[in-house]
Amino acid sequence: MPLAQLLSAQALVERLTQPDLRILDCRFALDDPDQGARQYAEGHIPGAQYADLERDLSGPVIPGVTGRHPLPQAQALIARLRHWGLSNDSQIVLYDDGPGAFAARAWWLLAWLGKRDGVYLLDGGYKAWREADLPIDLQATMLPMGTFEGQPDDELTIDAEQIRAALGSGQQTLLDARALPRFLGEVEPIDPVAGHIPGAHCVPFTDNLDANGRFRTVAELKKRFGPYLAECHAQPLVAYCGSGVTACHNLFALSLAGYPLARLYPGSWSEWITQPDRPVA
Repeated sequence: MPLAQLLSAQALVERLTQPDLRILDCRFALDDPDQGARQYAEGHIPGAQYADLERDLSGPVIPGVTGRHPLPQAQALIARLRHWGLSNDSQIVLYDDGPGAFAARAWWLLAWLGKRDGVYLLDGGYKAWREADLPIDLQATMLPMGTFEGQPDDELTIDAEQIRAALGSGQQTLLDARALPRFLGEVEPIDPVAGHIPGAHCVPFTDNLDANGRFRTVAELKKRFGPYLAECHAQPLVAYCGSGVTACHNLFALSLAGYPLARLYPGSWSEWITQPDRPVA
């Protein structure tokens, strides 16, 4: 079974009565951290639990040390997954407003903990669900406690010093998921320093989607990422972004295209710039 899997809104509605199905609503807005919870209260897919990017899918921020969305402590995340009713054999569907960036963060975290089958992203997210005029719920669903167990896989991550040690060596390929103006340092709406890690390629996560907000075909994604895989050969392919969130979208798209799961730099740009001696392009 492929690691990255998509599910259409129509396919999901046909599965809603399955007893092992668990749904996580991952809607969030970086400029309004409470927006996702408000949206969930105003309506969500029946049976969905709300997973907050900052409270649930990230750890505490340490100013001057971490990025904006450090990885959560593994046992704390496992406790939340159990609270949402997840077990190791659960079928899990993840969604956000539509683009999939926050849902992909949850997907990556599950893979990091070892849950690599039976996990789906809702293609087109909540937007696709509403466009299909499918039912919504206003109440939070109470589910029995799950029994999820997992162990973080450190082989899926890389840290700033490992990246820095390989700069200029040709021993790594860095994919930056942010939009081109941020990558070039022409604008920086969030972080105090503009630019990118030297040698990185600008591979905006939004280009994994077509004009309708659905993921591109496998053939299109292979064409998109193939040159970067050819460049890195057996060397590490590393995904990063502003804070380790939208990079997961590129990792999902790579896996959807059939490539092995590449490594994530969780701290990403917002952590990289906490040390002024780290080079900036």
